[in-house]
Formats: sequence, C-alpha cells, structure tokens
Amino acid sequence: MLRLIRHTLRFPLMSGFSLLLAIACTSLVLVLPGVTMRFIDTIIGQNRPDLILSTALIGAGAILARQALFTLRTYLNNALELKLTHLIRVELYDKLQRLPVKWFDKNSSGEIMSRVADDVPTMDRVIIEGLDQALAAVLQFLIVIGYLLYHSWELTLVTLIPLPFIGFLTAWWSKKAEPKWRASSEASSALNAILHDNLAGIRQIKAYTVEPQALSDFGEASLKVGDKHMDVMKGQAIVWPTVSFIAEAGIILMVAFGAWWTLNGQLSPGVVIAFLVAWGFLFDPISRINPLSQTFTRGLVSAKRVFAIIDTPDETHLTEGNRPENFSGKIEFRDVSFSYNDDAPALQHISLTALPGQTLALVGSTGSGKSTVLNLLSRFYEPISGKILLDGEPISEISKEWLRDNTGFVTQETFLFNTTIRENLTLAKHQASDEELWSVLEAANAADFIRALPEGLDAKAGERGIRFSGGEKQRLSIARALLKNPPLLLLDEATSALDNHTEKLVQQALDRLRSNRTSFVIAHRLSTIRNADLICVLHKGELVESGRHEKLLENNGHYAHLQRGKDATI
Repeated sequence: MLRLIRHTLRFPLMSGFSLLLAIACTSLVLVLPGVTMRFIDTIIGQNRPDLILSTALIGAGAILARQALFTLRTYLNNALELKLTHLIRVELYDKLQRLPVKWFDKNSSGEIMSRVADDVPTMDRVIIEGLDQALAAVLQFLIVIGYLLYHSWELTLVTLIPLPFIGFLTAWWSKKAEPKWRASSEASSALNAILHDNLAGIRQIKAYTVEPQALSDFGEASLKVGDKHMDVMKGQAIVWPTVSFIAEAGIILMVAFGAWWTLNGQLSPGVVIAFLVAWGFLFDPISRINPLSQTFTRGLVSAKRVFAIIDTPDETHLTEGNRPENFSGKIEFRDVSFSYNDDAPALQHISLTALPGQTLALVGSTGSGKSTVLNLLSRFYEPISGKILLDGEPISEISKEWLRDNTGFVTQETFLFNTTIRENLTLAKHQASDEELWSVLEAANAADFIRALPEGLDAKAGERGIRFSGGEKQRLSIARALLKNPPLLLLDEATSALDNHTEKLVQQALDRLRSNRTSFVIAHRLSTIRNADLICVLHKGELVESGRHEKLLENNGHYAHLQRGKDATI
C-alpha cells in the first residue's frame, strides 16, 4: 500500500489538488442537515415564512457546488489514473526487458501479458477508487460526527452503536477474501495463457484437427475462473446484506431514542430530523464498503503480482562490465559445465577454441548440448563452472550489452515482427539507409522477392513473418545479421527444413555472412559443416571428438557414425 501511495506522489500537484477537492466536496454535506434543522425549528417552529426562499437557495446552492466539485474531482482522478497506469506499465515493461532469459523459461507469455494488461490498471484502482473514496469517506465520517456531537453527544453515541459490529465483520471478510481474490486472479491468468498459446498455435490446432480438445481445455479454464469468482461472491452475498441490516437497524434505534428525548424536552424536533438526514451521510461510506473492499482486495493482490516482477533481480552485468575497443574474435571454452536444473547436466567439462575468422561447427544428436553452447556464448545463461574467454578475457567480466551488440544470431525459428521489412531490418542498425538495406538484401539473396512486393521495404511482414516462406524469412534474418556486421556469428540450424534450391540460396548468403568473422554453426546438413575449420562433436553434453571433416571420417568415430546415417539426427 505504501508503494502504491509513493507511486501516486510522483504527481504531487494532481494528488494534492484532488485531496483539496475531496475536503471541500465532503464539507458541503453538512449544509443539508443544517438547512433541514432550520426549516423544522426556525421556519416552522417560529413561523418565519420569510426565510423559506433564502434557506432553500442555500441548500440548492450547496448541492450544486458539491456536484460541480465532484465532477471536477472525477475528471482529475481519471486523468491521474491514466498517468499512473502508463507510468507503471512502462516501468513494468522496462523491467521485463532487464530480466534474465531463465526467468521467462518459468513464466508463460499469457501470464506476463495478464500482469501488464490487467493487473496494472486493477492495482491503480486502489489509488483512484479505493484510497480516494476511502479518504473522502473518512473525512465525511469525521465531519458528520463532529456536527452530530455539537448538537447532542448522547444521541451521537446511540447512532454509533452499530459501528463496532460493522467494523469487525468487514475486517474479518477482507482477510478472508484476499486468498479467494488471489485464486480468482491466478485462474484468469491461466485462462489468458491458454488463449495466448492457442492463438499462437492455431495452425497446429487446425492441422491436427484438435479444435474440440482445444475448446474443451479453454472451456475448463473459463469455468474455473467462474468458480473461483463465485467463491468470493458467495461470501459477499451473506456479508454485505448483514452489514446493511446492522446499519439500517441503527436508524430505528436512533429515532427511538431521539423521539424519547424530544418528548422529555431534551432535544428539539429539528435536531432529531437533522440527525436522521445526517445519518445518510454518516453511513453512506458503509454502503461503499462492499465495492471498496473488492477494489482494495483485488488491487492489492494485483499489486503483489506486479511488484513481484519489479522486485525480481535484474539480469546481472547487462550494462556493467568491460567494453573492449577491439574484438579479433578468438573464443575459448575452458572446462565449461552447465545445467538448466539439478537433474542432469547439459554440458560437462567442455574445452574448445575458435580462432579469429574461423568457422566452428557443432554437431550431435538432439539434446547433446549444441544450442546450450550458443546460449552460453550469448550469456543468456552462465556456466556453473569453467570459463569462456573472448580474446583472452573472461566474458563474465564483459558487458552483456556490448557482447550482444557484437554478436549476430541466426536461428532456425526466425522471428519477424508484425511491422515493415525496413523496421525489421533496422533493428540491427537504426539509421541504415535504403541503399544499405538493399545491399544486404542482395547479399542475402532476398532482394528479388522484396522487390516483387508492391510496398517493397514498406511491406508488412505479418505476425511472426507469416507473409513469407521459411526460406525467405531465413534470408531476411541473414540480411539483418549482415546489416549488423558483427565480429561473432552464431548460426543455430539456419538451413534445416529447407528444400534444396532454397538451401542453396541461404547457404550462399551464409557463406557471405561468415566471411572474415568467427562463426559458431549448428547444422544437420553435411553441406553446411563439411567446410568448417573445426567440427566439434557433442554427445550427452560431452565433447567426444573434434577436427576437420576428412580427419573425423578417417578416425571412424562418433562423427563417422553420424555421417553413415546410423543416427537419424546429426
């Protein structure tokens, strides 16, 4: 709650002005019971018809002023909420970009999207609707109590008899409801995760004709959201009518005592009537307890989920660390071991060296650790033991930002954003000219199919580059890497699953890309690896062989076994 308040205080003028409006708006509630008392005790009791018009105008003016202030306050609070939502969403998104890759391995995209899209505005409602209305309610309660005490402290005490019971009941329910709201929020996130996955994999769902199963899974998740929400509603269906009963029973008690004391001459009829009018303002905050309690509970649950991300430690050495002026491209692995979890090591005591300008190919069966080598080189993960050296300097001491700026990554699953070809390419070099873009497209054998598009470089790629074939996306990815012109290149199965003609075009582009730069290549196809300067054969996380293609075939070891086709996957 304190953190939410601190966020609000980043806009001190708007917050302060809203507070002043709340005080002014709340203070005006005293006019109506005061005017009512004047009508009963003075105008009627003393037969003063001359005061009717002026008294009525005072009452109407106060009501008009209060509504005008309320309108202004509502507008101001909505503006403040939009600013807060924008501020926290941007802060949360910035945080997401600074988190390590392994964090995303454990959190689904749908869950993350739910926190950014749903939890942020929900937590902001605590400030705008919750704290603002709660503050106004407290002010209104105190002002009205002061007014009532001024006229009759005895009747005021009678009026307040229901409050302890209401306070106990609402405090108990708020504590009881929080885990229920948390379960409801988590169920909603799970539903969003399923929706996100199903939309992303809609082609697979259609290809395998599993629409009924997908619908069933979504329906079950949706029902669970309803069930968790109903857990809260069941309690509220009992608690809040009980609160209303206690509060409204207090009216009978107050009027009964007021009538008795009036008959005994202790109070005037106008005071009792004024108490009756003021009771509405006194217990008006109680009528808002139900929505306010929901807002607070849901908002605090959402705030905990948002702050859980914000409080997650940043990826270390993202900007800190050395930034070498020169990078020749010598890469060394010295006794490197790594595990994604405690169950099984992904790499065990790997030692290898790639000299500047060399191409090093990584081969091995699925799960042998090939992609892990590239992940460690990019510092998406850190070795458990051993060292990785870049030009003799441990990469653990080098800024990750600098390292990734000097590394080109081309993967089998090429990702294109749903924006123009120009914007997809200029991710590698923001100020690149059209001449530079066409130059790298030519080098990547991609210029022809881009020129064939009516929009050219301004053509939209579509979601995940759906507008282009696999080979075309690969060539665009290679063009992007060429534009970046990195001294270190990582190729992860960049030519797999391509037809022979497309593979030839991609291979030509890759040959140009690898020229005069250190390259690590993962490939299944012999044409991609046979000309590598060094081939490293991995098996169950261990380096079992290394050398050139011809030498490894002569050794008749694991590599030769793979080449003879006895293992389906290289």
